[in-house]
Amino acid sequence: MKHILYIAAAFLTAGLLNGCKPQHDTPVHAGTVVRDTINGTPCCVYLPDKVPSNQVPGTQYPVLYLQHGMYGNEDDWTTQGRLVEIMDSLLQAGEVKEMVVIMPDNCPSRPTSDEEKANAMTGEWEKQFPLFMAEAEARYPISHEPSRRAIAGLSMGGFHTMHVTHHLHGQFAYVGLFSAAILPLDSNPIYDHWEEEVKEQMKTTELYWIGIGRDDFLYGLNAEYRRWLESNHLEYTYYESSGGHTWDNWQDYLCRFLKKL
Repeated sequence: MKHILYIAAAFLTAGLLNGCKPQHDTPVHAGTVVRDTINGTPCCVYLPDKVPSNQVPGTQYPVLYLQHGMYGNEDDWTTQGRLVEIMDSLLQAGEVKEMVVIMPDNCPSRPTSDEEKANAMTGEWEKQFPLFMAEAEARYPISHEPSRRAIAGLSMGGFHTMHVTHHLHGQFAYVGLFSAAILPLDSNPIYDHWEEEVKEQMKTTELYWIGIGRDDFLYGLNAEYRRWLESNHLEYTYYESSGGHTWDNWQDYLCRFLKKL
């Protein structure tokens, strides 16, 4: 399949992400992060420099919805994920356009760890997402055009990314699955017919990006999913790194995904 890229790469953790290192001694600060609650969901929102929060100027920026993994929260991508540093470096190098990045707490109803695990993949977040996105678009200077929308997530957030996009097929041009929890699904109506919906969604997807480490415990399930995509002649981009289910890898995947938007 001509558009599938198989890349084996060794990732070194000593520097900040292969291809995302600052180009000058003093990086240009690209944006700021604000806290917000959108449709009842706590969020961190990365805004390009000089864009005031909760105000819609004339410019409509591209948007990336970026989701965390199980037992994480809305802070993960700005702390462990180093989102601001990655954006600063890529903007400084001219490898990405200015955009708004919305990082929600994408695991509703989790008063305890055991209950979080039980509630993580029940379809609740997928049901909430259309209202969440509508309120985000009303509040922030982001484009309403599918061609300027991206969505990505790690692990559980990759699962949510996959199923949000197939429920809202045609609404996201760019999709990123980082060590995605592509799991066998129980009988839950919200996941019925997901295979057909994925096929429909990918008709309008510019980039369907899958990244995983060779030692990741989800490697086998991702390989099975890729075989299903290939058997249905669905094009995707694949990046395989060394290592496992780690933030070193997810930072690297984010950098590589952003550079393709």
